[in-house]
Amino acid sequence: MGKILVIGAKGLIGSAVVEALGADTCIRASRSSDETVDISDPKSLQALFGRVGELDGIVCTGGAARFKPWDQQSDDDWAFCLANKLMGQVNVVRYGAKSVRPGGAITLTTGVLAQHPMPGGAMITTVNDAVEAFVRAVAVEQLQVRVNAVSPGWVSETLQAMGRDPSAGIPAAEVAAVMVRQLREGPAGTIALAAKG
Repeated sequence: MGKILVIGAKGLIGSAVVEALGADTCIRASRSSDETVDISDPKSLQALFGRVGELDGIVCTGGAARFKPWDQQSDDDWAFCLANKLMGQVNVVRYGAKSVRPGGAITLTTGVLAQHPMPGGAMITTVNDAVEAFVRAVAVEQLQVRVNAVSPGWVSETLQAMGRDPSAGIPAAEVAAVMVRQLREGPAGTIALAAKG
């Protein structure tokens, strides 16, 4: 597929995406990669795109959000989630689309809580759903690149780290395969589910 920028490349899903891309030339970016980036900081993103040159695609698995009981969610918690998971990915498209060759793609990451809210997940549900709305909305903006997303369910390795049954989740490698498929051929404005069952 050519030169692909993977933002969040050091994370569980991001590292699986790098592995799944195989022979494709990956540029790994995260807070602690050779190419450092903080997606909550627009200037950091602009600097990253200034350094990497022309790309064939971008996969963004970065963007944090917080899980807290409703009565413990602060203004700072909401601001953090909005700046990271939502605006971080919006800005990946705003600043990164110019770096992607015409016909290339940008694939973002949402999450299953957009479809299935749960107690304590109001902030995560909100930002995931907003990212999905953005992906659908930007599809009609006549960009020269396809913008789509993947909504992973619970990841097996995360469940195992939490001391829960990993068989209830989907392995990171399977999520990565869905992300690579979206990058290569997923239509603009689509959200692909990568969840068990």
